[in-house]
Amino acid sequence: MQYVNLGRTGLRVSRVCLGMMSFGTGSERPWVLDEDAGEPIIRDAVEGGITFFDTADTYSGGASEVATGKILPKYLGREEMVVATKVYMPVEVKGENGWGLSAKHIKAAIDSSLRRLDMDYVDLYQIHRWDGRTPIEETMEALHDVVRAGKARYIGASSMFAWQFAKAQHAADTHGWTRFVSMQNHYNLIYREEEREMIPQCIDQGVGVIPWSPLARGVLAGNRTRAGDKRTTRSGTDDFTDYLYSQPTDFDVVERVAEVAGARNVTPAQVALAWLLAKSGVTAPIVGATKQSHLADALAAETLTLTEDEIARLEEPYVPHPVLGHF
Repeated sequence: MQYVNLGRTGLRVSRVCLGMMSFGTGSERPWVLDEDAGEPIIRDAVEGGITFFDTADTYSGGASEVATGKILPKYLGREEMVVATKVYMPVEVKGENGWGLSAKHIKAAIDSSLRRLDMDYVDLYQIHRWDGRTPIEETMEALHDVVRAGKARYIGASSMFAWQFAKAQHAADTHGWTRFVSMQNHYNLIYREEEREMIPQCIDQGVGVIPWSPLARGVLAGNRTRAGDKRTTRSGTDDFTDYLYSQPTDFDVVERVAEVAGARNVTPAQVALAWLLAKSGVTAPIVGATKQSHLADALAAETLTLTEDEIARLEEPYVPHPVLGHF
């Protein structure tokens, strides 16, 4: 496993980040593993060199954070692991102040996340989405307060428009507050709209890119077909996948990935992840796993080098998409 700096920070992270959304006892999502079933995958991830783990307060109503806090300390010391979580979505509190990026919600949410994680701080505290109803100055000052209080070491953002990200960074710079060091955006071989503005902006500003859904929620790995067959529990129960990846030309890309993978005698998942790891600006894709074979593919992809011709072939079928994943 290789390790790199997260953006322009001194924080070292593994080139593969394990997404913890797949774990949490009592989840309503049928594909999520309880703590006992998930622990062997997490253990193998650590043994494979992964030190970077991403969760969110909203995943399974907080159960993912609980699982993260219970399992990781069995295999890594606190200073060995890099733990990221997120704020925005409603979790425990009902009503108008139970979600968003107000100072009230952020400061309550970080305390709740630390309680569930059973940690004194998180390494990376991320806003899960843009909050159009809260002034960005209020959000950035509240996040700065979280860092100053020692409850987070760094802050990051997730899917939004590039102009919004620039506005947030400008607010931080103007007031001397903490800047975002990372962008967790929607980016994979099927959805490449981030290459237009967000990723060039991140490269220019030294912001680490940690894409979510690097396998297009399993579509690039073959969990559904052009004919509409759904081959896994998740693909059969995840309506968000239907929303994100319903363009007919998406399967032209899926089929091209399978062709390249077949020629290399590797899995499509390995090829799709290796392509992402080769893209300029990408620090670490966030990979979900509900089987140990999923993790094995992620670890193998980290050492798989594609040729320029293979990359060109993979990118050739792409057709532009509307903006997807910001809301």
